[in-house]
Amino acid sequence: MKLWSGRFGKETDALVNDFNASIQFDQRLYKEDITGSLAHAKMLGDCGIISQEDVTAITEGLKGILADVEAGKVEFTADNEDIHMNVEALLTARIGDAGKRLHTARSRNDQVALDFRMYVREQIPVIVDQLLELETVLCKQAKQYQTAVMPGYTHLQRAQPISFAQHLMAYANMFARDITRLEDCKKRLNECPLGSGALAGTTYPIDRWETAQDLGFDAPMSNSLDGVSDRDYALELMSALSILMMHLSRFSEEVILWCSWEFKFIELDDAYATGSSIMPQKKNPDVAELVRGKTGRVYGDLMSLLTAMKGLPLAYNKDMQEDKEPVFDAIDTVEMCVPVFTAMLDTMTVRTDNMRKAAGKGFINATDCADYLTKKGMPFRDAYTVTGHLVAACTAQGKTLEELTLEELKAVSDLFEEDVYDAINLENCMALRNSYGGPAVSETTRQIGAIEAFVKAHTK
Repeated sequence: MKLWSGRFGKETDALVNDFNASIQFDQRLYKEDITGSLAHAKMLGDCGIISQEDVTAITEGLKGILADVEAGKVEFTADNEDIHMNVEALLTARIGDAGKRLHTARSRNDQVALDFRMYVREQIPVIVDQLLELETVLCKQAKQYQTAVMPGYTHLQRAQPISFAQHLMAYANMFARDITRLEDCKKRLNECPLGSGALAGTTYPIDRWETAQDLGFDAPMSNSLDGVSDRDYALELMSALSILMMHLSRFSEEVILWCSWEFKFIELDDAYATGSSIMPQKKNPDVAELVRGKTGRVYGDLMSLLTAMKGLPLAYNKDMQEDKEPVFDAIDTVEMCVPVFTAMLDTMTVRTDNMRKAAGKGFINATDCADYLTKKGMPFRDAYTVTGHLVAACTAQGKTLEELTLEELKAVSDLFEEDVYDAINLENCMALRNSYGGPAVSETTRQIGAIEAFVKAHTK
């Protein structure tokens, strides 16, 4: 018999029962459900709503169920629909009438709101810790390649000389923002919905501050309608995870390009690549490709819940049962992607020779040539035009700017002197870019130090 069957005159159709049940996915909330029930029972006893004898029986019964679930001795059933009614039915079967008193002054609406909020709160630090490990690996790799010149790109065209360290630290800054977004989400969600009841609170003299404090929340949610119907925290989490996956996907795209024979800037460790079933020469960056592919999956999870929530009137609606699977999937996906991506970067081989060869082509020191003329007194736009003519001439002759003779340079401007070759040397071009945030060693050292300090400040 359903726990809510008093008003109904016939059994639920089997198809409806299966369609309505959520135990197949919300059973992962068993620990949060039992933890919330323990706090609720304690509060009911402290407020004199149920007897201390009942509190003791409920507490012992719930702890026994928790132990049995974790030992694999409990099999949940769709007949009891969800994790909440499964636990309550088990409790009542074990301790009798005291188990029936647990649900006093509570609804499944505030119960599930509590469980889900607690679950999200517990998963955020897991993801943050994974990102902090990724940051540590990025800093370690960046320290090794502060003088490794590579071409920086715009429009996927070689643009200006940078270091591999600066490129890595660009992503380190992105992941730092991801961490702070997740931490902000955790702060905002830390209000307790328990005690909101179905939507309008309760007539019992409960103490919502007690349960909020016992469960580690900053305060109870201040409006009971909002308490049971809010899923902003889940949407905010998935938004933050979508941005995180976007960053991982962009990085994956670069890893994929860098692994190709056309670039060959890096080589992945054999443990983090796969082969082809027909082409024996292949070494495929499947980890990066899967991360790139799974990004769309997390985006879809976010859109699924946004769409489910967009037309719902207050307060609770059964549509909101659709909140858990996308959140679970997004969390599972991210928690699978970040560690393997981190390990892939930690074990890669960096081909600085190929990076330097690529930097030597594509005239990525053209801006430095124009800047040289500007510092000699030529207006920048004129210097830009002169350098453009030089690039065109080099392209026609198959030369680089460094290979032009001083006579060839002076043929387009008398301002060129022997010191131009120092100005357009790629190592010098990079080293002189010491403006805040630039690729010079002094600046990448500062950037690495800032991320290391960030990691230390966020490591518990």
